[in-house]
Amino acid sequence: MSLFYYKGGRLYCESVSVESVADTIGTPVYLYSRETLKSSFAEYQEAFSEVPHLIAYAMKANANTAILQLFAHEGGGADIVSEGELYAAMKAGVEPQKIVFAGVGKRQPEMAAALKAGILMFNVESKQELDVLNAVAGRLGVKAPVALRVNPDVNPKTHHYISTGLKKSKFGIAMEGALSQYQKAARLPHIRVVGIHSHIGSQLTQVKPFIDALTRISHLIGKLKAMGLPISHWDIGGGLGITYNEETPPKITDLAAAISPLLKKIGCTVILEPGRSLVGNAGILVTRVIYTKETTEKRFVVVDAGMNDLIRPSLYEAYHDIVPVTKRRRRRSYVVDVVGPVCESGDFLAKERALPSIQPDELLAVKSAGAYGFAMASCYNSRPRPAEVMASGAKYTVIRERESIEDLIRLERMPTF
Repeated sequence: MSLFYYKGGRLYCESVSVESVADTIGTPVYLYSRETLKSSFAEYQEAFSEVPHLIAYAMKANANTAILQLFAHEGGGADIVSEGELYAAMKAGVEPQKIVFAGVGKRQPEMAAALKAGILMFNVESKQELDVLNAVAGRLGVKAPVALRVNPDVNPKTHHYISTGLKKSKFGIAMEGALSQYQKAARLPHIRVVGIHSHIGSQLTQVKPFIDALTRISHLIGKLKAMGLPISHWDIGGGLGITYNEETPPKITDLAAAISPLLKKIGCTVILEPGRSLVGNAGILVTRVIYTKETTEKRFVVVDAGMNDLIRPSLYEAYHDIVPVTKRRRRRSYVVDVVGPVCESGDFLAKERALPSIQPDELLAVKSAGAYGFAMASCYNSRPRPAEVMASGAKYTVIRERESIEDLIRLERMPTF
């Protein structure tokens, strides 16, 4: 569901004029639809209602606390990969017993903070991590709840940068070594085995990789239970894709219908970690045209949003649809590169894109920017990061102020020598 639409030739987010937000808040600016976020979360809850489950939002997609709070109010948890994400999740009201800690490089202070908070479980990714977590838990006099992340070696059919379940991936423990690692975990005095985890990648557009991975993991769960290990939670990861261009990812209901019979058979509480599919199409990046430029080889539209604001096109050659905020009649179409002001040849939002004739000061909307947009933004070229705004019905509010130039150097100190 998306509530971005044209009315009278002007783009709206719910009942809020995108132009009015840009004129008032300035550009570039991220704009999110609250109702789209709620509806996306409700789809997951309804689709998996027949199995005991927890929707642990993968907050790396967009960690704004207003969004975390919204999902927490709807009953959601959080999939975290750092102490910073733990802090933000708890500040937003996510219950600790609904937080899952993933990631290949958990540091000891982070482990300690999560143990003190009382999170649901750690998704452990290596033998060394298991030993370190056992030692940290021992110093605190507690037992760490653990699921091992098992790598099912399934090709997710997605971009190689976001494929995480293959043998060559840095993530997880190899399937063939999982049984021995679970036996080791069960012997450690400060580890409590509670589950199993797998995640094969992001922006998945087919159901079959999910089924293949879960089938392999279900066989392993059967063996673990036969060994007497209490596997009560099955974290099946996330990764369901969205439509950026011509992709046709399965609907959440289609995914649930395909995998629910397998999930029911195993009899665990199922943890899902959706990120992009919850927030991706709930947000846009609004940018203003600074100049248009024509060379002997190309036409350029230079905008005030750059790769530091939305890095996905530069990083992945990712496609984001770009549309004028105001439609005008009888505009000739041109093939252009939409580029930013950053001092890099890789600073672009679109290449070889057919757009109607664009003029300086015009507003453009970069669609499907709710996931991995602001979350991956930087201050490169000493450019303050954009504001974030949430629309709800006919109202909107700033949920993150635009950084100031002063903010850029606020934490810097001059050396005394």
